[in-house]
Amino acid sequence: MPDVVPAAARAHTEDLGAFVAASPSSYHAAEEVARRAEAAGYVRLDETAAWEVVPGGRYVVVRDGSAIAFALPPSAGATTPFTILGTHTDSTGFKLKPKPTTGRDGWVQAGVEVYGGPLLNSWLDREVELAGRLVTSDGAEHLVRTGPIARIPQLAIHLDRSANDGLTLDKQRHTQPVVGLGDVSQADVLAELAAAAGDGVSAAAVLGYDVVLAETQAPRAFGIGAALWASPRLDNQLSTHAAITALLGVASEDLAGIGVVAAFDHEEIGSGSRSGAAGPFLEDVLRRVSAGLGASEDERARAFAASLCVSSDVGHAVHPNYPERHDPANHPHAGEGPILKINANQRYATDAHGAARWQGACAAAGVPSQEFVSNNTVPCGSTTGPITATRLGIRVVDVGAAILSMHSARELTAVVDPWYLSRAMQAVLAG
Repeated sequence: MPDVVPAAARAHTEDLGAFVAASPSSYHAAEEVARRAEAAGYVRLDETAAWEVVPGGRYVVVRDGSAIAFALPPSAGATTPFTILGTHTDSTGFKLKPKPTTGRDGWVQAGVEVYGGPLLNSWLDREVELAGRLVTSDGAEHLVRTGPIARIPQLAIHLDRSANDGLTLDKQRHTQPVVGLGDVSQADVLAELAAAAGDGVSAAAVLGYDVVLAETQAPRAFGIGAALWASPRLDNQLSTHAAITALLGVASEDLAGIGVVAAFDHEEIGSGSRSGAAGPFLEDVLRRVSAGLGASEDERARAFAASLCVSSDVGHAVHPNYPERHDPANHPHAGEGPILKINANQRYATDAHGAARWQGACAAAGVPSQEFVSNNTVPCGSTTGPITATRLGIRVVDVGAAILSMHSARELTAVVDPWYLSRAMQAVLAG
């Protein structure tokens, strides 16, 4: 069968695969955003230092598992509006507990707690890694990933004949992964993490850590014409990759305003943290940029009033096996372009003006678009969009790429849709 996927779309999604592979945790994802920005000439800023922000400049700053990259057009002034692409870096799954080494009956296990709302069964019988950051006694932070080290084993059908009639997993008893064999008292999960960190890090020197389980199977295209794309962490590294690719693809002189990518941590657990969308990170950065341009409080308020945030998170494609779970009139299809998310109760922040801006950008980019609204009997989730609108008073439009298996350890989209999304984002940045 001939390849019906444009070569540019395939290249974009292969690069998405590289982004996901480099980003097993939110901390890795934030660093990957910064790495890509710096490779493109962006200057990395330190939050504890004074900033010198000038028209035509390009910058990136990391706070924990969040990253904000921004580019100023050469004509930027005190009232230049911001065009923000908002995403998140974290994914649902499991996080390592204190006293992480557990086990029984000859099995060494890692103690984990559930992070967000994962599809628990999708994590069974997969070789996963531990990934995140360690903080040592000298205050240094070390990114770490072990490679495949753990597995949450499913109970054999012979020991639970009713498993196929309705699998029920206890979040404490049934989700602790095995990591080895032998006497638990002789094992040390933290020592394995320290060894993986390198740089002579010892377990005794590790005083704090933020570590998650991460799926290790590589992203890949498959299906007829290789038109489908399976990958871990599409929610929401798909949008983060699309956003940073879009920003890096627009020359500073072509920006319609100050272009910003805000990739937040902790969206999957409500965004309430210093690096989440409900925290002050984005506002801190925007205020410092405005101050660098000499803006008064009145001028900054005028810039905010003219600004736009495109909040991008993955959304639900119609599931062919469960069509009744979707709105009967609005059926987003994989491969048919990004979705515009609409909700009467403001779980999404889209309004008529935001919708018009987004639809105009899609048209300008030559990208198909479609709408998503929930079935009235199936309440929808939310995004960082309403939080950003509430915190800053900036107009927000919620969008995304359509996927299946959301919150699974491995999710599914069409190869063309990440590319469509990034092209539309690029059109927004260019006005």
